[in-house]
Amino acid sequence: MTIDFSPVGFLGFDVFGTVVDWRTGVARASEPFLARHGIEVDPLVFADEWRALYQPAMQKVRAGERPWVKLEVLNRENLETVLSRHHADFGGIVEAELVDLNKAWERLDPWPDSVEGLSRLKGKFAIGPLSNGDIAGMLNLARFGALPWDVITGAEVTKSYKPMPQTYLRSADAVGLRPDQVGMVAAHNDDLKAARAAGLRTIFVCRPHEHGPNQTTDLYAKEDWDVIAESLTEVADALGGN
Repeated sequence: MTIDFSPVGFLGFDVFGTVVDWRTGVARASEPFLARHGIEVDPLVFADEWRALYQPAMQKVRAGERPWVKLEVLNRENLETVLSRHHADFGGIVEAELVDLNKAWERLDPWPDSVEGLSRLKGKFAIGPLSNGDIAGMLNLARFGALPWDVITGAEVTKSYKPMPQTYLRSADAVGLRPDQVGMVAAHNDDLKAARAAGLRTIFVCRPHEHGPNQTTDLYAKEDWDVIAESLTEVADALGGN
């Protein structure tokens, strides 16, 4: 049974965790760097620690404690914070290595269902990131993982970070649609709650291993979202994607 999304012209996607597997990709990129510099921490733990600084760093921007900066800048600052915690010898690390490691966020594998699901949905809707990632990062990530976006919306376009209302509202305006003509696709209940409050339609995709085997968050849909699915291919089934 398909769900009537006929008024919807654009699906905006959370990317990190919903479309791509950030944890495995960041750990993969971190492992040789950590080994080369004698930093004794499990690469998956390192990825978790780096990601744990993501929301606090954005909150400083949301709260007006610092001017708008792109996620690439926040990720780099957070990288240096985590390396400092593990007593990295910055004197022995060249700048190019830090730049390259920070780009781990642009070299993340899609979940196995992502490209097929997106391609099918693209047959019916315009699609694109509605993400906290910056435009260059989203572009490079799309090229790496063959993500078939039509357009990139989200944080850099709106100069705001989700879950602030303007991230959703200005993204809808950027693609020439009313909020109710936009669907937000995410694996995170808080993201969808904010999107719904802004007037968007909501699609939950369960990603129970985003944070590894012991994940405790977002294991199920906490509200009656418009669509609840186990994969992006299931979303395509529900919405009648080709």
